[in-house]
Amino acid sequence: MLKQHLNFKLSQKLSPQQIQLMKLIQLPTQAFEQKLKEEIDENPALETGKEKSEEDMYSNEEEYDNKDKDLDIEVYISDDEIPNYKTQANNYSVDDEDKHIPYAAGKSFHQHLKSQLNTFRLSEKEKQIAEFLVGSIDDSGYIRREIEDIVDDLAFTENIMTDEKEVEEVLKIVQKLEPAGVGARSLEECLIIQLKQKREKPARTLAIKILETAFDQFAKKHYKKLIQKFNITEEQLKEVITEIAKLNPKPGGAIVGNTKIVEQIVPDFSIRIVEDQLELTLNSRNAPELHISSEYNNMLKGYSASKNKTKSQKDAVFFIKQKLDAAKWFIDAVKQRQETLYKTMHAIMTHQKEYFLTGDETKLKPMILKDIADKINMDVSTVSRVANSKYVETPYGTKLIKFFFSESMKNDQGEDISTKEIKKILQNVIADEDKKKPLTDEKLSKILKEKGYLIARRTVAKYREQLNIPVARLRKVI
Repeated sequence: MLKQHLNFKLSQKLSPQQIQLMKLIQLPTQAFEQKLKEEIDENPALETGKEKSEEDMYSNEEEYDNKDKDLDIEVYISDDEIPNYKTQANNYSVDDEDKHIPYAAGKSFHQHLKSQLNTFRLSEKEKQIAEFLVGSIDDSGYIRREIEDIVDDLAFTENIMTDEKEVEEVLKIVQKLEPAGVGARSLEECLIIQLKQKREKPARTLAIKILETAFDQFAKKHYKKLIQKFNITEEQLKEVITEIAKLNPKPGGAIVGNTKIVEQIVPDFSIRIVEDQLELTLNSRNAPELHISSEYNNMLKGYSASKNKTKSQKDAVFFIKQKLDAAKWFIDAVKQRQETLYKTMHAIMTHQKEYFLTGDETKLKPMILKDIADKINMDVSTVSRVANSKYVETPYGTKLIKFFFSESMKNDQGEDISTKEIKKILQNVIADEDKKKPLTDEKLSKILKEKGYLIARRTVAKYREQLNIPVARLRKVI
């Protein structure tokens, strides 16, 4: 049998306005501007700029009335009375300026390589293999595939029957193309190709020999072993290192890299120091002047005043009311966004006051999202949305707000210090080390402990990797 039951249930649901606010908060300045334009285009009841008063509207009406009196009626003559010759597209003199805008058409990386194949004497089959090999080169200039796989692909996709030996011979021709080093299958081969294409001299000959027979030892900077193995002096090894350092490890990057798009960053806040005090301002592009269209308000009043409403009038009232409500919600959401952004950044600026006054990264205090959320009485997720996508312009450069957050550690005096401070000191210690005898992670740990920072060797290794600093062996120079 069917039965009815009455249950009480308590649940939390986000309103459409709250969802709209959360989406607006996480948008950076440029995306917010785009969203603003879209909303104004979609909702005619929403306007930007200063709201006109009734006096301004009245003065504008008088101005238009005066203009109407001075208008020449001939301006509104029908297009039918315009002579045909005035509308002809080819009605211009030989002295007229050509308005066509020229455009540049450049070659792609692979087109650049294929065009060079015409300078070699190749059979039809060799040319097809060469073009296939060129097509297999990645943006860095390398062929990352095995020759055996290329042979199979040529058979199945191009119907070209060949063998590894023939492909290897054609590959040698491809490796003669410019830029030097292109078509290599490894870094070792890339560097050797570039050295062989240069004018011969003792240091280059020795460099080729070292790369061909002891590449791993050279890459790991086992310099003493290299000096003993090749029976050379330290000065000769320095010349080899200088020659190899001049080579390009990514030959394709010279051409492909020119097409990269640089992303523009627009700061959401600006912090200035005025008379030893910090001054925070919100980017004006984040605080537009929005208001409800007075025309739509008047239309709604007009429809509401009429007593006998037709169906079309009721539909019009419903449409106008919908647009007005949407406009009010959006304006409120933008205002709340401004307040949330300002409150969050002001709390961060107050917490990190010493850094913003000095620019010294060692002055950064430990700070997590919850610290700021508790200060401004907001949810951690709201602070996260602000920190992950917003930038602030400071006297020391434009920085992502997330940069100012860090975990805390205890020093030898039991005080909480920021991990940013430890990383900065670690960076300074490594910068000042003797590069002929670079400090190991164990020695770095001891030095930091002497400075009052009690961190283990594995923690030093983790911070060093986060700073993109190689191990001691790879920092060594001779």
